[in-house]
Amino acid sequence: MLPHHDPHADAPIPLSSQLHEIIAEAPEKLSFTELAEWLDARAWGGLLLVFAAINMLPLPPGTSAFFALPLMIIAVQMVMGRAAPWFPSKLDRRGVSRKELARLVGKVEWVEQKIERMFRPRLPQLTGAMATRLIGLTCFLLALIAAVPIPLFHVAPAAAIAVFGLALIYRDGLLLMFACLVAVLSLAFDALLLGSGLEALAYMTAWLRH
Repeated sequence: MLPHHDPHADAPIPLSSQLHEIIAEAPEKLSFTELAEWLDARAWGGLLLVFAAINMLPLPPGTSAFFALPLMIIAVQMVMGRAAPWFPSKLDRRGVSRKELARLVGKVEWVEQKIERMFRPRLPQLTGAMATRLIGLTCFLLALIAAVPIPLFHVAPAAAIAVFGLALIYRDGLLLMFACLVAVLSLAFDALLLGSGLEALAYMTAWLRH
């Protein structure tokens, strides 16, 4: 039986605790659709956080578009107002193993334990149905930027998406406002990264011509 947790409770359980329950009770491997079912009402935010966490890691050159694709798929469905996530069959079958979930929990749990007491349901209108569509649109645009095949270009947009995911998980409107700030800062960081790269390229080109 899938566990059910009330996302509107005064003190929602930490996501890491919910993932521990999934690791303990779920089959050895879950499709992404099954993972969404286990995450229940937290499916959209949980999936955003899971895939954003992957995109925050150093990725092999040229693979950023592949790893950003699941984020785009999720975000588009949020914009459409779907009740539950859907994945293409090939991606869905890839799924996630309990071992991979355990590694993810190990990476985020210590951070969540330090800050989880700050998260709680507040300003509910900022995480409602219409707001979720706007969050989906924002995350889609951030995922497009994360897909650009420039080293480290994916990290800042993925971090912003992760904060949006946490805001949805905890139904925290104040955290959502912080996520918007992180999104703006991520764009500024990538613009600086791109500008520095172009400047370095122009310098190298001029140097080679001489």
